Amino acid sequence: MFTGIVEDLGQVVSRRGGRLVVRSPVAASDAAVGDSISIGGVCLTVVGTDGDELSFDISEETFERTSLGALRPDGSVNVERPATLASRLGGHLVQGHVDGVAEVEAVRPGGDGVRLSVRLPGDLLHLVVEKGSITLDGVSLTVAAIDRDVIEVALIPHTLRVTTLGSAREGDLLNVEIDVVAKYVARNLEHLMTDGATVEPGKERTA
Repeated sequence: MFTGIVEDLGQVVSRRGGRLVVRSPVAASDAAVGDSISIGGVCLTVVGTDGDELSFDISEETFERTSLGALRPDGSVNVERPATLASRLGGHLVQGHVDGVAEVEAVRPGGDGVRLSVRLPGDLLHLVVEKGSITLDGVSLTVAAIDRDVIEVALIPHTLRVTTLGSAREGDLLNVEIDVVAKYVARNLEHLMTDGATVEPGKERTA
């Protein structure tokens, strides 16, 4: 479990086949083989350590469902270690399980920061609400506005400095994770609607 508060801007050392090597002094400082680390919003398992470098094996399914396949040597990635029971929840509950890939629609100035607009996959739209939480490339953000299939988030100068979103450009692909609470609520409502069609009045289930 993560919080969406990026700890380090890691550097891609290499990506050969399914093996990804990332340099991150912060994450490597106490990482061990078997640990979970969020890389660009994707929960990956450490399979090797070498100084400031961490190695990960990525499955074909992960490549298909995320933007990790576009990573290139010397590129940057957002890095976060998993939260502990003593951690402050500065962002929101993030699992590192990517729900889809969004495309950057526009990057516009907004106050001291920028307004980032991204086009979401259609099957995720009903799970997003204005002022709700969303994770883009591992960064916990608040949805500022929704216009059909495009959402807008406001990025403050600090976020622009310490995450990859500071270099986001039109056409870039971002990993999206919907608020886990929204997903559970939606799933529960689906069950209630389905069950409600078959349960006789006065005989509702209690468990």
